[in-house]
Amino acid sequence: MTATALRLSGDFSIDALTFDDVTLPEPAPHEVLVKIHAVSLNYRDLMLVQGRYDPHVQKPRIPCSDGAGEVVAVGSAVTAFRKGDRVVAPFFLDWLDGPPTAAAPASALGGAIDGTLATHQIFPERALVAIPEKFSYAEAATFPCAATTAWHALVSTANIGPQDTVLLLGTGGVSIFGLQIAKLRGARILITSSSDDKLGRALSLGADHGINYRRHPDWDKQVRDITGKVGATHVLEVGGAGTLPLSLRSAAIGAQVSVIGVLTGLEEPLNIGQILMKTLRVQGIYVGSRAMLAESLQAFADNDIHPIIDRTFEFERAKEAFHALEKAHHFGKTVITFPA
Repeated sequence: MTATALRLSGDFSIDALTFDDVTLPEPAPHEVLVKIHAVSLNYRDLMLVQGRYDPHVQKPRIPCSDGAGEVVAVGSAVTAFRKGDRVVAPFFLDWLDGPPTAAAPASALGGAIDGTLATHQIFPERALVAIPEKFSYAEAATFPCAATTAWHALVSTANIGPQDTVLLLGTGGVSIFGLQIAKLRGARILITSSSDDKLGRALSLGADHGINYRRHPDWDKQVRDITGKVGATHVLEVGGAGTLPLSLRSAAIGAQVSVIGVLTGLEEPLNIGQILMKTLRVQGIYVGSRAMLAESLQAFADNDIHPIIDRTFEFERAKEAFHALEKAHHFGKTVITFPA
């Protein structure tokens, strides 16, 4: 069959993306053909299109890791799904459960392999997750990268609870999912932003304290003051090299700092004294497994928590969605929807 995809084919830029017809084969015995209904954008997708994620990526490439849709055909040996089922794909098609393996990165959608920004896509049966009835396609599409990442950091490797103080940087997708997860688990929540309006929205969602980092560029001092000089027991470090020193100074003795994003870059000299003297656990988080995606989806469904979607764009306006993400004015997730 023929699908329509928005692809990176020539120069690296949003405006160089092209709508192309793509021929898809019939599903193999253990494959499923999915009609995509919604795709959510992540900062990684923007970096890929701009040439900052992998300047050597094989082109043409269909970007985006996050897609939810409807099963329209199944291979001859498929037993888990049938036509009409609602499904969402994980970030890694080959990281199903347990610790990551060296093979997992080669199965990352929208990077190593073609992603979800197309009207139809084929996935292996083993990777797909059923969408809980409570969620729309748009809501389900926000989980594979951002929610799974936050779940990995705060639950799978931390098991946070009421005894913890979680520090979140900014109000993008990972941080807002982190807020919702931390609230669900009963933790104390501190969050930063350059916007008082966004901080107000975060407080309405359950954050305990908001810190405007433009008024307080040394926001680590605010964190220490708020926590009585103790610091945060868990930090979701989405900023990258430019904010990591402040995150380390904000951390409590024995805290876990999960390095997730690169918004402020990858490379900067780092004084490791904070890590040593505070016996910090600094871990890299590269999204997570299919199991983590399924766990986060079920936890949100069981507790009637819905993801926060800032704006939606129709597929034909997908380039506008990328430009909106580039401006970084969003609160939560940016989603692209497809015709029914």
